[in-house]
Amino acid sequence: QVQLVESGGGLVQPGGSLRLSCAASGSFFSTSAMGWYRQGPGKSRELVAWITRYGSTNYADSVKGRFTISRDNANNLVYLQMNSLKVEDTAIYYCNMNSGPIYWGQGTQVTVSS
Repeated sequence: QVQLVESGGGLVQPGGSLRLSCAASGSFFSTSAMGWYRQGPGKSRELVAWITRYGSTNYADSVKGRFTISRDNANNLVYLQMNSLKVEDTAIYYCNMNSGPIYWGQGTQVTVSS
């Protein structure tokens, strides 16, 4: 059974930084694509960043140049480094694993406010 647990969310001022972590259980991590999605107030869930099993990455236009996704296959971890945060980045951020079946974490709240 796969379980994804996010951490690292919180309250930060505009222009600040946060690093989100996602810890994955199970044996499929190294062969799975991993992603971060977010859902802002009154909005649909949207893709933020994606990393393949080989390390190739893809980003939403709204976060390019500010966010970086990375993975640690030895420890079943995926990260989202978020810099130059904006008020519009406020959302619940979800970790996603695509190993054929799709798995989601419970989400972590990120609030960007002065």
